[in-house]
Amino acid sequence: MTWRAQRCCNGVMEINRHYAAREPTRAEIDALTEPLVLEFGAPWCGYCREMQPLLEAALSNYNGVRHLKIEDGKGRRLGRLFGVKLWPTLIFMRNGEEMERLVRPDSIESIGAAMKKAFVPA
Repeated sequence: MTWRAQRCCNGVMEINRHYAAREPTRAEIDALTEPLVLEFGAPWCGYCREMQPLLEAALSNYNGVRHLKIEDGKGRRLGRLFGVKLWPTLIFMRNGEEMERLVRPDSIESIGAAMKKAFVPA
């Protein structure tokens, strides 16, 4: 695999600041068993850039969650397979299953609530 979902040492989350050099396949994503945040967007997208500090702050509260930043757009298959229509779209996955989704999140609270719903056992 030439891409990797970002995770720092000791399970402490570190956000990816760059889009993956190679788009992973859906099968590769589905095979991941640990908690994962898929971020779909584009480097020129204003909404995507505005969301970055919010996402980073929310992710800092969750150890062991991987973050994968996927550039979406024309000719990009993975976004279509996940039904992405607007950017940024965050998809929260666990054991290869989508647990929660946010489109154009605008607050740390909304991202944190989605993460809690997706990753904290009831």
